[in-house]
Amino acid sequence: MKYLLLMYANESEAPQTQEELQALQPAWVAYMQEAQAAGVLLSNGGVAPGATATTVRVRTGKPLITDGPFAETHEQLGGYSVIECKDLDEAIRWAEKIPTVKYGSIQICPLWAPG
Repeated sequence: MKYLLLMYANESEAPQTQEELQALQPAWVAYMQEAQAAGVLLSNGGVAPGATATTVRVRTGKPLITDGPFAETHEQLGGYSVIECKDLDEAIRWAEKIPTVKYGSIQICPLWAPG
């Protein structure tokens, strides 16, 4: 089964400086190498800060465009991984290895396959 791992963190608590980001580099490299070697990592990426987001809604047939993320929250989406695992327990074990989990949270969403 494929899972989308959404990485959330409070932007004020997430690593900000070049030094903080570089300190996390070995953990990210280890996660990526291990997940690729295991054959579970299908895709991985980060997103720009929430303030750069645009949200689109259509209500009564008219588009409503809002600057910023979908909802006001303390945590913002910072990145994602798409993995393929045998079950949720395996997906949880991979989520625990993502460096973001130490200062944020990882949401695991099974990907729906039509048919």
